[in-house]
Amino acid sequence: MSWATGGPGDVRLDAEDKAIAIGEIAALLRIGTEQEPALLGRLADEALAMAEHFTGQALIVRDVTERVRADGDWHRLMATPVRSIALATTPGNAIDIDAAGDGWVKLARGAAPLAVSYQAGLATSWAELPAGLRGGIARLAAHRFDARDDDQVPPAAVAALWRPWRRMRIAASAPAP
Repeated sequence: MSWATGGPGDVRLDAEDKAIAIGEIAALLRIGTEQEPALLGRLADEALAMAEHFTGQALIVRDVTERVRADGDWHRLMATPVRSIALATTPGNAIDIDAAGDGWVKLARGAAPLAVSYQAGLATSWAELPAGLRGGIARLAAHRFDARDDDQVPPAAVAALWRPWRRMRIAASAPAP
C-alpha cells in the first residue's frame, strides 16, 4: 500500500476481523449475520475507511510504503500512528517515532529518493480498537445498510464517538535533534 499517493490505499478488514464486525453490525440492525454478509462486509470496510479519514489515523495496523526525498531534512511519514520503520542505517540516515506516534525519516543529502517501509496503525485487530471507534464504525455501517435507498445524513453519534480520536496537523516541524 502506498500512503504517499494521497491516501491509505485499500482499507479492508481481514476475514476474521470482518466476521466480528459483521456480527456487531448485524446486532445493531437486529438481523442475522447470514442476511447479506457481503454487503455488510463492504459497508464495514467503507465505514472503517471513513473513520480513518475522519480521525487522520490508520486504525488497524498495516504495512505502508512511502517515497521520501533524500535531502538531509526530516520528513514526517504520512500514516500515523507509526509502530516501526524499516530503514537501513547508513551514515546520514536516521529515523524517529515521536511521542505522538508520528514517524520521521531523514535520508542523507544527495542520495536517490527512497521507498521507506513501515507499519502504522492504532490497533492490531478489530477487537483491539477502542470501543468508541469500533462502535462508531458499526453504527455508520448499520446506518448505511438501513438508509441505502435514501440520502440520509449519518447519525451525529458516529462523529461524537470518533471525535476523541481525531488528529489534526497544523504544521510540520522536525523532531528535536
